[in-house]
Amino acid sequence: MKTAVVTGANSGIGKITALELARRNYRVVMVCRNQEKAEAAKREITEETGNENIQIEICDLSLMSNIRNSARHIREIHPSIDLLVNNAGILPQSERHTTSEGFEMTFAVNHLAYFLLTREMLPPLKSAEFSRIVNVASEAHKSGTFDPDNLQLESGYSTVKAYGNSKLFNIMFTRQLHEELNGTNISTYSLHPGVVNTNFAAESDSFFAKLFDLGRFFMLSPERGASTSVYLCTEPGIEHLSGRYFIKSKPAKPSGIARDDEACKKLWDMSQELVSAVL
Repeated sequence: MKTAVVTGANSGIGKITALELARRNYRVVMVCRNQEKAEAAKREITEETGNENIQIEICDLSLMSNIRNSARHIREIHPSIDLLVNNAGILPQSERHTTSEGFEMTFAVNHLAYFLLTREMLPPLKSAEFSRIVNVASEAHKSGTFDPDNLQLESGYSTVKAYGNSKLFNIMFTRQLHEELNGTNISTYSLHPGVVNTNFAAESDSFFAKLFDLGRFFMLSPERGASTSVYLCTEPGIEHLSGRYFIKSKPAKPSGIARDDEACKKLWDMSQELVSAVL
């Protein structure tokens, strides 16, 4: 039985991704923040698929120390992992907030969590015959910029900037990750799921969140939104497309900065330094 780790697996795209992998007889590790919501999602997935190999790992993905501890726990139980789906994300608040470790909240959850969890999961991913890392990004990356001197928006913060930057960093991270993993058994992909009717804006007080709520009627269902994630997890023979960005299950061209190899390497190095400074 293959093993998949899915973050944000208790609702929205993450829950549907976990369900579809369970339906395909994967052992699924649901990385979630809330125990009660995770247990409810686990019951639904088990009832719908008949797959009882569903496990919960509670983790606050805004804290690097929590991620490191959860990753250690997952590694102890699962020495071999076939899939890592970095899906969990937040919509920023209207005001800039930092975590207890000093990182801007959106940067921590939407980018550094992807970076650190992936880094910590590499040993079991390398132990599988073939494995994949799937990073959920967004077309919102086109509003993002990469400024090494203002990486966490200490100046000029806005909801749109914070979210756009974080999604840009997902794509840049995926591209550099492909380079770092060249010659290994691991392939990696990023994707735009579409504008999906999920609860990811529920805790944001921003104007952007209010617009999101108003537009729910026109959005994709989580089932449709998860389709590209599930495709990248399960479609055979796409290893030659490692490092690429996908829309509607097809390779797509992200913004210019997302294809800048020097910038991608710079982001990687800075992320490494930031994470190492608090662990």
